[in-house]
Amino acid sequence: MRYQNFENIMSAPRMNRYLIAAGNDTRKAMLLYRKNLQLSQELFIVISCFEVALRNAIDTHYKTILGNHWLRDAGVRGGIFDNRNCRGSKDAINGGVASLGGQYSPDKLLAEMRFGFWRYLFANHQYRMAGRNLLRIFPAKPRSTPSIQYNQTYISDIHELLKLIFLINKFFVYCI
Repeated sequence: MRYQNFENIMSAPRMNRYLIAAGNDTRKAMLLYRKNLQLSQELFIVISCFEVALRNAIDTHYKTILGNHWLRDAGVRGGIFDNRNCRGSKDAINGGVASLGGQYSPDKLLAEMRFGFWRYLFANHQYRMAGRNLLRIFPAKPRSTPSIQYNQTYISDIHELLKLIFLINKFFVYCI
């Protein structure tokens, strides 16, 4: 494909950063763009698998402690997230239930929740309201030391790691 056609499809502002990184070599700019897409695909696969594994581990853990409908029940009146500090989690659960209409099942609700929801289960209020036991899903978690505490706050910083991965991906073009 000719560069001009490629640029028309992708947009000049988007391709400009690749063109600059490639020293105005249009072939190299298109190659960099494709390489960035490939890297994005690989990272997406890793992040998606991580999300599913985390979600399933949390679900298994809470089903054992709170029952098969723990997620739906956490968002109802009197549920563990029925308080002002956990309102976002409660709203996310109830939004998921509503989006399922009459087709609710624990597995379908589980799939409705986004990664941010699972991460927030490690936030102080959610972690405390759910019984302060969610770290048990990490049996090989390192022991805390005075300088590094591997607690729910450390785990909730996974979001920062994901932001770093996306930042690295975004700037990948400048490393080739």
